[in-house]
Amino acid sequence: MSTRPGRRGYGAYALRRVGLMIPTLFVISLLIFLIVQLPPGSYVANELLELRAQGQDAAAARIAFLVSEFDLDRPLLVQYAIWIGIWPSEVRGFSGLLQGDLGWSFAYEQPVAAVVGEAMPLTLLVNVATVAFIYLLAFPIGVYSASRPYSWGDTGFTLLGYIGLATPNFLLGLVLLYYAHAWFGLSIGGLMDPRFLGVPWSAEKALSVAQHLVVPVVVIGTAGTAAIIRRLRANLMDELRKPYVTAAAARGARGLGRLRYPLKVALNPFIADIGNLLPSLVSGAVIVSVVLNLPTIGPVLLEALRSQDSFLAGFILLFVAGLTLAGMLVSDLLLGLVDPRIRFGLREARG
Repeated sequence: MSTRPGRRGYGAYALRRVGLMIPTLFVISLLIFLIVQLPPGSYVANELLELRAQGQDAAAARIAFLVSEFDLDRPLLVQYAIWIGIWPSEVRGFSGLLQGDLGWSFAYEQPVAAVVGEAMPLTLLVNVATVAFIYLLAFPIGVYSASRPYSWGDTGFTLLGYIGLATPNFLLGLVLLYYAHAWFGLSIGGLMDPRFLGVPWSAEKALSVAQHLVVPVVVIGTAGTAAIIRRLRANLMDELRKPYVTAAAARGARGLGRLRYPLKVALNPFIADIGNLLPSLVSGAVIVSVVLNLPTIGPVLLEALRSQDSFLAGFILLFVAGLTLAGMLVSDLLLGLVDPRIRFGLREARG
């Protein structure tokens, strides 16, 4: 049977990849819930002990009510099933994630949805912009360095890459903030001018966000850009040394014609990095977000883990895991388009 690439084969490949995400996300959610519960005590238990020690019986009674309302006094696996939304709550205080109920933040004393409502889209914006920055910068530099190895340009880009890897993100962020304020008059920190906080979206507010995105995107993306440039350069240089490229050059192939097929092969690891890049961006941006005062979920996650705010920490970690799975799905789908052997390899092995 012919295994020529076609739309039907790619559709089945894509459905397979999407189908794998659902059980994977359930397993990850269970691990996240258990890990969040691992440290001894909890925010509610610690707060309850402190209030009772201070003689604040009314406040302690409210904490006890929240324990009952969110089923925190039930077995751990039952709590997990209620949190996900596959087990009914006895008091109907919490309907679960599958029902759109993200739970209650005990530290912020408001629903989790209200705490992360503005931070989530801004986090997505920062991460998407950073990934675009990394790949739009890394691709041409990696191709140039591989096609002209050890040239002055390659040496210069290598030096800049090592400086990017060696410079702490928070230090680079502080330097860029200073010069952005000194040269362009941008406000220090944040993702928009303070006068736009709490104001409905407009063209001026979007322009302010775009201006303030430059510094965090450059700071967060510098290390990732340098690493991907080195990886693409090494893969493409290795491919350019192979006999079929030498034979093509002997037949007169030059420029893009000589790079066409080696580049397609070298792109596989380059594309596969998308899945690994997103979680590293989110985790690496926590300190940068604190230093630059970015309204993303990084500082919120840090505070939730510190205070053992289980519902808030669990949802944010699950959101980051979802970003990781989405990145892996995108990289798998792009790899299936670039290299048909990936989506047809399993069928050929069975045949």
